[in-house]
Amino acid sequence: MQASSVYPCLWFDNQTGQAANHYCSIFQHSRMLKEAGLVTSFEVWGTKLIGLNGGPHFTMNPSLSFYVYCGNDSEITRLYEALSPGSTILMPLGKYGWSEKYTWFVDSFGVNWQLDIADIASPQKIVPTLLFANEKMGKVKDAVMHYTRIFSGSAVLLEAPYPESAALGEGTLLFSRFSLNGFIVNAMSSTQKHDFDFSPGSSLVVECETQQEIDFFWEKLAEGGKYSMCGWLEDSFGVSWQIIPVCLAKLMSDPERRQRVNAALMKMKKIEIEKLEEA
Repeated sequence: MQASSVYPCLWFDNQTGQAANHYCSIFQHSRMLKEAGLVTSFEVWGTKLIGLNGGPHFTMNPSLSFYVYCGNDSEITRLYEALSPGSTILMPLGKYGWSEKYTWFVDSFGVNWQLDIADIASPQKIVPTLLFANEKMGKVKDAVMHYTRIFSGSAVLLEAPYPESAALGEGTLLFSRFSLNGFIVNAMSSTQKHDFDFSPGSSLVVECETQQEIDFFWEKLAEGGKYSMCGWLEDSFGVSWQIIPVCLAKLMSDPERRQRVNAALMKMKKIEIEKLEEA
């Protein structure tokens, strides 16, 4: 099934507008799309994101980070100097086995960034990256195959298995890059123990044109997982998704209907377009 679009959502404690403006001031090809109080949508380096003023209930963590393919030394240096003040450095800027220049840090808003001097053969330079850790460490390939079976026009773009010396079983993936509906996502694994897991603090949004599309992705992505409210679900790997209609943004931006639409939305698990339009 084809979705209208796929993009990340970040859960902030009432800092969405500030964070979005900060990122738009740093990244090239960036712009604010819509500010609507609870939700702010924006583009950074051509990649759409939304920020949600959700309060303190959930927080972001390294299970979903943003891998930035900077392409050259001047750009990785510029982005590092602009994004890292007030950050927590997880991996210092330097040379690693997979990159001549790389760093991983958590910025002052709680967003995880991986900056790499390498380029990517795509206009999409910012790639959300899922980290499979602890008991999920060996599930990268299963997850990628699961997601690419669901979305039409998907493809596995790259696979990097662990070396035989890791003794993790033949074909266990350290890293994979794949596309969903043309949107590129990375998946990586870690053999280290971590005190975090996938969280609604960072989710992936699937926008749908029709109720048939919503029904399809709602059912397929939640298989083996669990449903939540307002179009949210958790898949069998623990990754959070939002299945929403394209018309939702327009309905919520209408000052005369916003309150009624929101009241109808809060009563739903799976979103029903007809009921929203009737509100």
